[in-house]
Amino acid sequence: MWKYSKRDQLVLLVVTACLFPLLYLTLELPKRIINDAIGAQSGLIDVFGYELEQLHYLWLLCGAFLLAVLAHGLLKMRINTMKGVLAERMLRRFRYRLISRVLRFPQPYFERVSQGELVSMITSESEPMGGLMGDAVSQPVLQAGQMLTILYFLFMQNVWFGLAAVALIPLQGWLIPMLQRQINLLNKKRIKQVRALASEIGESAAGAATLRLNGGWRYRMAVITDRLGNLYDIRFEIYQKKFFMKFLNNFITQLTPFLFYAVGGYLVLEGKVSLGALVAALAAYKDLASPWKELLAYYNQTQDMALRWEVILERFDPAGMVNEDLMTGSPDKLTRLHGDIVIKGVNVRDADGNLVLEDLNASFPSGRVIGVAAPSEEDRRALAGVLTRELLPSAGEVSIGGQDMREIHQAVIAARIGHANSRPVLFQGSFGDNVMMPIRQRPLSGARDVRRYDVAQRAGNSPDPLDASWLDPALAGFSSESELRDWWLKLVAGIGSDTALFRRGVEQRFDPKTHKKLAERLVELRPTVQRAIDDAGLSAYVHFLDRETYNPALPVAENLLYATSPVRITEDVLREQDDFLDQLRELKLDSDLVALSRDVVEMLRQIFGIDGTDHPLFRKLGLEASAYEGALSLVAKSRDAGVGALSHEELARLLIVPFSISAEQIGAAFGDEIADRILAFRKSHSKQLMDTIGDIFEPLDPASFAPGLNVLENALFGKVSDTAGARAEEVQKKVSEVLADSGVRDLVVELIFDLPIALGGQGLAASFAEPLAFSRASIKRPDILILDSAMASYDLDTRIAIHKNLRKLLPETTLIYLGSGFESPEVFDSYYELRQGRLVSELPAAEATTDGAGSADLARKLRALEQTELFSGLNRRQMRLLAFGARWYTAKAGDSVFLKDDEASDGAYMVLEGEAGLYLPQEGADRLVAKVGPGRLVGELGLIRKEPRALSMLAETDLTCLRIGEEEFLAVVENDAATAFKLLQVVAGYVSN
Repeated sequence: MWKYSKRDQLVLLVVTACLFPLLYLTLELPKRIINDAIGAQSGLIDVFGYELEQLHYLWLLCGAFLLAVLAHGLLKMRINTMKGVLAERMLRRFRYRLISRVLRFPQPYFERVSQGELVSMITSESEPMGGLMGDAVSQPVLQAGQMLTILYFLFMQNVWFGLAAVALIPLQGWLIPMLQRQINLLNKKRIKQVRALASEIGESAAGAATLRLNGGWRYRMAVITDRLGNLYDIRFEIYQKKFFMKFLNNFITQLTPFLFYAVGGYLVLEGKVSLGALVAALAAYKDLASPWKELLAYYNQTQDMALRWEVILERFDPAGMVNEDLMTGSPDKLTRLHGDIVIKGVNVRDADGNLVLEDLNASFPSGRVIGVAAPSEEDRRALAGVLTRELLPSAGEVSIGGQDMREIHQAVIAARIGHANSRPVLFQGSFGDNVMMPIRQRPLSGARDVRRYDVAQRAGNSPDPLDASWLDPALAGFSSESELRDWWLKLVAGIGSDTALFRRGVEQRFDPKTHKKLAERLVELRPTVQRAIDDAGLSAYVHFLDRETYNPALPVAENLLYATSPVRITEDVLREQDDFLDQLRELKLDSDLVALSRDVVEMLRQIFGIDGTDHPLFRKLGLEASAYEGALSLVAKSRDAGVGALSHEELARLLIVPFSISAEQIGAAFGDEIADRILAFRKSHSKQLMDTIGDIFEPLDPASFAPGLNVLENALFGKVSDTAGARAEEVQKKVSEVLADSGVRDLVVELIFDLPIALGGQGLAASFAEPLAFSRASIKRPDILILDSAMASYDLDTRIAIHKNLRKLLPETTLIYLGSGFESPEVFDSYYELRQGRLVSELPAAEATTDGAGSADLARKLRALEQTELFSGLNRRQMRLLAFGARWYTAKAGDSVFLKDDEASDGAYMVLEGEAGLYLPQEGADRLVAKVGPGRLVGELGLIRKEPRALSMLAETDLTCLRIGEEEFLAVVENDAATAFKLLQVVAGYVSN
């Protein structure tokens, strides 16, 4: 703290020191006023050689006192402002450094620490520390200085006054902190009890039905009562100590004035001290209590902050953080990462210290295609982490072209290595923001807002200004943004995603100023599109826009104005249009619209009720739940009191319903007479109404682009009917064909760059997430591209085509494919298998001779389980738990493993070697139902259904199995979706047989 705020703290100290003379003046001048002015013995008073009348001298001293008080107050305000600015600057620096440390955390650390805990520490828990940083030096100096100034004044009046003032301070300094520490310990106990109470409340709420059905509510309430009693006892003890401490503090504080009154009064009566001096001493002592109280509070705060600092330091200083030098600034040159990737003796451990990758040795040739089959997702994620330096090996090294990865600057890795998987981490913004992230590595210009930038630098924040130009096409070898976008279009075409993106782009609205060429082309193609729709016999499913007819697919407002709005019309937007609402009243159109709104709201209430606004059909209407609830509350008032009784706000709340829903959506409640009347008003008053509603609507014109319509609707110059059903898809397909044939396809696909991405990519389909992840990894034309099941949702033929296209687009890039398995491993230049953290060949893995007997047995079980299809995808922790609970089981030929109607509690049997038969006992000879061999799991249905065995299992040959206990098996099924799905497929096979 001193390192970064030394200069500011020293300036603050100097300013603080200037406060003490002013404070002394505010204490001395009242005494002078009483003794020298009011209590003067003569009418003339000598002041520095000048004689002043007593009254004039009084006014002079009073003026000086007022000036001293004003200067003291202004200077104190300035000191507090400087402390506040310093505190905020230091807090800003502190939070920035914490966040920067989060970006350097090793990936496994996030498995042990929750994001919510980190967020809480950076935001709420660090907040009080900022105040202490501002007060660290100035606060004790200020308060101690004020105390010393006041004490100096008291000693100057009389030694006994000074001694009386300081006599009890040591007692307070020892007693109050001691009691405060006891209260702090009780508060910690209280917090633990509150957390326990919260847990019990949650359990009670979740199990309310169970408590009622099983008669446990009275006992549960007794438990709650006991917990509340513990809280009461702790609170009571806190109150006793807290208020006893306050009583002692107040008593000791008031004991000193008693001494002043008793001893001081005696000295005044004896003539040894003036009355003015006694009054001034009493006033000074009253001011002494405040700085002493602040010093005690400062002491308590420093103790609390010391504990906070230890907790934060513990959380934000994990082992294995990325070297800060590798993430600071930019290297002189972004070197290419050409050359072989050599993995030598690499071990990787998880957060618990268990081996995830063990003794990896491999060489991936530069510019070749590498395939690594790893059934375990954890193994794939770990290998990808090693290749991107997200995971640091606990042993061994990884080098690229002879460069140790530990020493490569992070900017080089970010520019030269791409990584994509099927579940990418997305950031709030737009599709384009996420895709172009690798091309925005550093600012290309200076800050535009220099003042804001300077403030950020004084706070030790990022030296990179946000308002600078960041997009750097040169990182990918291009000279302009247009070339970069053309490259992206080639990428999405190469992976076959351009069709899906094009279909989504057709449904997109856009700003014609940003995409001027596309807007012009859509207007030009309208006649062609409409002819194509006519020729295909699809005209009946499109409501073309015509000024002379009412369009049932448009909301009422857009029909009335014959215009569309590029912004969403909400209750707040409509409420601000006073002139428009007044115009509706003058035209007597408000009554019809309110009546329509009442009918629609009543219809919606009958269908969805009051609380059914979360239904998908309601959301499809485009009406906000709050708008519906607001209109519902006004239905009765509009019917009983009339439209005239509605205020502008209430009228807007009702009108938002027909202004949001079209006639097709309203249905029979929207009669032809309403449509005819709105059409008549459009012809006579639409221009007048448009003048009153501002810029939130754009008029419709066949020769102009309509920003309130999407690409499809602009090309049609119409809206697809809600009743079109499956024909709507045909309409979209036909329009898409015309646009593609006319060369507009790429312009439409580019609109995806503006597609908004929600926080964490929520709601984004895999058909968009996967192309985004691939685009982000390859947009920079990396030297190494790692694809971890990046196209998992694509079929085999598509993946093969993607592979061929990718090799053409990135001919010199080292391509590393990670997957659970590959049907055609011969397509790779080098192929590896990664099983249970080890790269294996066709030869059996050697037993670890250095392991103890227990570890060797566990390793055998692990290798056996990972060879089975059902359990091969388990993560390492679950696999280890399953293996630990499994037991070896052997049987001779002819032995029974279990018999029909036996209890299934002994577990399920994974056959590893040999063959067994499943028999249905019958009179005479038992009937053979099926034979099972290595890799088959037997007996799992009995565990799942908790029923006796349905068949008998007999060993046909010598048999070796792993018996998996009931508890371990069900834990895996309940916690691993992939294994549960595979088990479901197995059960489906039983049913089909």
